[in-house]
Amino acid sequence: MGETKNLSNQEAVEKIKEMTGGGNILMFCCNLGEAPFDATPMSTQRVDDDGSIWFYSTKDSSRNKYVEADSRAQMIYSNSGSSDYMSIYGNATLLYDQKMAEELWTPFAKIWFPEGPTDPNLSLIKFQPREGFYWDTKNGKMVAFAKMMASMVTGKTMDDGVEGKLKP
Repeated sequence: MGETKNLSNQEAVEKIKEMTGGGNILMFCCNLGEAPFDATPMSTQRVDDDGSIWFYSTKDSSRNKYVEADSRAQMIYSNSGSSDYMSIYGNATLLYDQKMAEELWTPFAKIWFPEGPTDPNLSLIKFQPREGFYWDTKNGKMVAFAKMMASMVTGKTMDDGVEGKLKP
């Protein structure tokens, strides 16, 4: 059985940065009080030292309307290359901040906002995590897969993963 390691404060923030960095794609879930809730693929723009996660969003999107009505949101990350996963619950805030839009700007964002950081349809979402859970393989996907195959043959669990709660 894998190891359980709950992380809080700065350790939790570091795990969030590790698992969300590099423009990782996630499912941004909002309108959580409804079934089905709204889930949209998004790209992380930046993670602040307090664990806040920044995203670009189009002003006229249903996502913005949902965030405006109810700030509760859930981020679901899956890093298939390493078999790491994370789910974070928190609050999202909609912002129209030209300076921050310029600071976060990447050429990739031009696909959705052709006029650049001054695009009139560009808005920002700042997500502040409250709590979450992560699943992390210690040795990467290939080693984890090999151990799973060995477990099938031997009948013994050989899980080397680490999982735990996050409380930034």
